[in-house]
Amino acid sequence: MQVPRADISSHKPTIIVQSIADQVYNFVRRNILIGEFAPLSPIRQDIIAAQLGVSKIPLREALAKLEHDGLVQSSPNKGFFVRPISAAEAREVFLLRLKLEPDATVEGSLAATKENQEDAKQALLELEAVQSQVGNPEHVRYNRKFHIALMSPSMGQITYHIINQISILAERYVRLHIEPYGREKHAIQAHRALFEAWLEKDTKLVRKLAKEHLQSTLHDLEDELKHQ
Repeated sequence: MQVPRADISSHKPTIIVQSIADQVYNFVRRNILIGEFAPLSPIRQDIIAAQLGVSKIPLREALAKLEHDGLVQSSPNKGFFVRPISAAEAREVFLLRLKLEPDATVEGSLAATKENQEDAKQALLELEAVQSQVGNPEHVRYNRKFHIALMSPSMGQITYHIINQISILAERYVRLHIEPYGREKHAIQAHRALFEAWLEKDTKLVRKLAKEHLQSTLHDLEDELKHQ
């Protein structure tokens, strides 16, 4: 299956109906990802509610979801604040990914149907399209969607929940790794090589590329966070 280069103009816009809580969630999440809400900074609920014109109820619902995702943390009588990032957490998250994802990607390759392959191809094209938009933090969500697409053909609900949750925790670190250092081109090449091996069901190469991709990211992150 030949995969054309991403052309964002070729993607049909989709209408996504979101609740107020979902809109607040996306607003706060985006600001955390781009660093507007810095690690350890308090989430000013009054300011956000006034800025978005919403009540405290959907805001608290959004913050509860963000806490579940590991992006914010609550403290008794102090409210919510942005969780810190650290080399220790990055290492734990990516070591977990290394234990789970290479094998899951191999199993996904073997189990993939033509429909699964088309879904993975579309996920790759969407990721590349978003990566072409400089400064768009949403590439981390599409990055997660792409990797999940490679694993999902063989995953049960429990495995999906665990891997997806770890991937959500990894999103801030993925952005930290790519955007400030201009590694988009290298990431695109790595993803395309992995996808092509996955399509060919070359299990040895899939496992090798998946491990190398994650190990390289972890190595860079440890080096970056060591100096912060």
